[in-house]
Amino acid sequence: MNKTALITGSSRGIGRATAIKLAQSGYNVCINYIERDDLANALAKDLCEKGFNAMTFQADVSDKAGVGAMVKEVENKFGIIDLIVNNAGVAGMALFQDVTDEMWERYFNVNLNGARNTIQAVLPDMIKRKKGVIVNVSSIWGMHGASCEVTYCCTKHALIGLTRALAKEVAPSGIRVNCVAPGVINTDMVQVLGQEVLDELAKETPIGRLGTPEDIANAICFLASDEASFITGQVLVSDGGFIN
Repeated sequence: MNKTALITGSSRGIGRATAIKLAQSGYNVCINYIERDDLANALAKDLCEKGFNAMTFQADVSDKAGVGAMVKEVENKFGIIDLIVNNAGVAGMALFQDVTDEMWERYFNVNLNGARNTIQAVLPDMIKRKKGVIVNVSSIWGMHGASCEVTYCCTKHALIGLTRALAKEVAPSGIRVNCVAPGVINTDMVQVLGQEVLDELAKETPIGRLGTPEDIANAICFLASDEASFITGQVLVSDGGFIN
């Protein structure tokens, strides 16, 4: 029987690549999105046509009730959720003195509270079954900080704290919690920086290129796999040597 994975923010970028790799690995996958229903539905259609099991669900992860409805729908279609990948996130640049209450609250509501909402929605069943995996997607900026990204960095740092503390709490119940910290990844989120900046970032990366969504999907899927069965509470950095 296939395992089931819920990947938040998976209509594009890292989430999309992760949904594809997990489906190829035999998971039933739920593709969560908030706006891009065209991309989410196209991805699900493509996966299903290839013989994989996929569904979509529109939900803002910051909305606890919406997340609860999503989890219920996934369980109705595929059964108990075995894996959660908390990938949904928002980012942007601003001087700290220009950060508005709305910006601060939105970033925390999506990047941190979104993970809390999905975890709390599935954790009771995981504890009951003494089995489950949670992978959170943080950032190298959640470990080291970045100028003009204080809000984003705070949320990603908090996500690492959640990972480490929750891992200790639920390990006796057979549940593993880990985190991936991507470096500069070539997604829509960084394309706004412009090609000149991206080229410079690639030069600053010792491995000589920007990361791809597939690079991070590989790290996520490793942490989700039985090959990582003795790994919990850890942060796996995938940044091409950008920060060491």
